[in-house]
Amino acid sequence: MKKTWQWLACGAALAVVTGSGWAALAADDKAALAARLAKNGDILPLEQILQHAQAKQPGKVIETEFEHDRGRYVYEVEVLDDKGVVWKLKLDAKTGTLIRAQQEDD
Repeated sequence: MKKTWQWLACGAALAVVTGSGWAALAADDKAALAARLAKNGDILPLEQILQHAQAKQPGKVIETEFEHDRGRYVYEVEVLDDKGVVWKLKLDAKTGTLIRAQQEDD
């Protein structure tokens, strides 16, 4: 019986790390994961991601999100430009490459 519970606990932990449990991670947990991955060199630090975002779309950063999307880690960065338009940029967390940029709908 003890082994069954150990396997269930391992399965639950694996589900959290893989895509099926990603949405269940709290923002603090995602931030801690991102910090650990950056420290290990698996992704770029947030500061560098923000530099890439600002190079692509100048303005004030108003929100960032760290996510796991289609097998890779990405940052979604929202930027308010000088005309009051909000842009959502999706950048690859490992390379800083811009994946997509689009204006937010009102």
